[in-house]
Amino acid sequence: MLRTHTCGDLTSVAVGQKVVLCGWVQRVRDKGKVVWIDLRDRYGMTQLVIEEQHADSALFTQARQLGREYVISAQGEVVKRMSPNPKLPTGEIEVRLTSLELINASKTPPFLIEDATDGHEELRMQYRYLDLRRPCMQRNLALRQKITQLTRDYLNQEGLLELDTPILIRSTPEGARDFVVPARKEPDHFYALPQSPQVLKQLFMVAGMDRYFQFARCFRDEDLRADRQPEFTQLDCELSFISQDDILSIFEGLIKTLFAEVKNITLPDFPVMTYEEAMQAYGSDKPDLRFGMRFVEVTEEAKKVPCPLWPSPELVVAIALPGGARLSRKVLDRMSAFVQEGAWSVDKMTYVKWTEEGEYRSPLTKWYDEAVLQGWAKRAGAQQGDLLLLIGGDKEAAQEALGALRLQAIKEMELKPTYAFAPLWVIDFPLLEWHAEEQRYHAKHHPFTAPKPADVALLDSDPGRVCANAYDLVINGVEIGGGSIRIHERDVQEKVFKAIGMDQKTAFEQFGALLTALEYGTPPHGGIALGWDRLCLVMGGGNSIRDYIPFPKNNAARDVMLGAPAPLFESTMNEKLHKS
Repeated sequence: MLRTHTCGDLTSVAVGQKVVLCGWVQRVRDKGKVVWIDLRDRYGMTQLVIEEQHADSALFTQARQLGREYVISAQGEVVKRMSPNPKLPTGEIEVRLTSLELINASKTPPFLIEDATDGHEELRMQYRYLDLRRPCMQRNLALRQKITQLTRDYLNQEGLLELDTPILIRSTPEGARDFVVPARKEPDHFYALPQSPQVLKQLFMVAGMDRYFQFARCFRDEDLRADRQPEFTQLDCELSFISQDDILSIFEGLIKTLFAEVKNITLPDFPVMTYEEAMQAYGSDKPDLRFGMRFVEVTEEAKKVPCPLWPSPELVVAIALPGGARLSRKVLDRMSAFVQEGAWSVDKMTYVKWTEEGEYRSPLTKWYDEAVLQGWAKRAGAQQGDLLLLIGGDKEAAQEALGALRLQAIKEMELKPTYAFAPLWVIDFPLLEWHAEEQRYHAKHHPFTAPKPADVALLDSDPGRVCANAYDLVINGVEIGGGSIRIHERDVQEKVFKAIGMDQKTAFEQFGALLTALEYGTPPHGGIALGWDRLCLVMGGGNSIRDYIPFPKNNAARDVMLGAPAPLFESTMNEKLHKS
């Protein structure tokens, strides 16, 4: 080995030892007679010191000429520091240099290789290999590896087999857009990169593999945001002879284990909320429970008085915003514009201020007595100094609009959460959702999700009322993953395909392998997929999953480091398209 220790190893116990360290020069502090060098590797940082009066002149000169990010090998004796640095694990010691080898020089990097860097994200992604030298990025990837290893250990104990599925598969019409790969030997035919290994993991269950997991690479050609990437990793799991309660128990146990081992946090049992309850209480199927602020319905009282702010509402809902009475008219107008400019067809947002002096100020005082407004505020849990936000309109639109406004208001007020982490299960989703543009139903999750047994008959008569045997794991308002009990009978699968407008011929062309397999003794089974990048982000903190992916794409789905996507060489294109 070129080194005896890493830059994070040495403490006061090592004083007097002769050591060799290798790493990158973080900074050089030249005080004329003394030079200090901060040497960094992924394990930490150690201070090197060389004094002109005690060193060979050539060695002293060499130390003064080092630049940022030079790779060096440093040999010396561990001594106690005169001024310890309590912020560093190695802060009690330094290494007095006796020899120095320059392994490789470096150009001046385009940004600071430090946690508090001066590089903007696009520049850091262009030089990702330099960005990954930053200690915070190395901590992120080390955290990801730790979470992954703990998960493997947990799932092995639960009897799950780690199995691979192919990357080149067949394109399917449901879900997001596929990335496709031309088949050289079959003109006009294409492989697709998997959006998930859904059908394949179900076929593992048909094959009797019983319990499977995989850290699967998945690909979706869709618009990006902070929690999306065109290629991503999910923990993909499938189990046979289990119920929904079994799935929730096993994977709640996994999340509790990860938080206990990684963050030393004991999570309580996860609450379970139906989709309908989540929409009624928070206007979202992935509610953030850390802030309270549950919805209160005031439709009945609101309709008793003709009010132009909600001419004929199906629903009027309200939330109490702690401390919101101090918000200016400008901020309230901005919140109102947020609602009006959104994709929801709702009536105008309005408000009630319950001031610190106990007064009620609101546009609604033109139509409603103060006693009515006071009753609404108290039902919403408001106190003096709080603000009541109200939205009316069609039920679904009003719920979704107030749900989005709730999150916007939390951000606007910079409210502090009651809990650091608030996980929950959301269950009993609708199986299907209506798409007005196509005039047909789509599967809300995917078309292999089993309906609740009592609702199977509704697939023929009223498919919109069918409830799915499905569940999502949500932490702090982030959908970490989801799954379902699957359909294991061919006739039920064909009913679902028919309900989403897929005829038998098309269904067999797309999913013939699964439909055929369902005739060969398929066991009841179900599973879940957890977004691994998202889970790492929630556990580690940050603003984007890109901080937990070694080489991510930017918001335009480009790899600015490698310059991808890029045109193919003409010879390659001709070969792929069978042109001469």
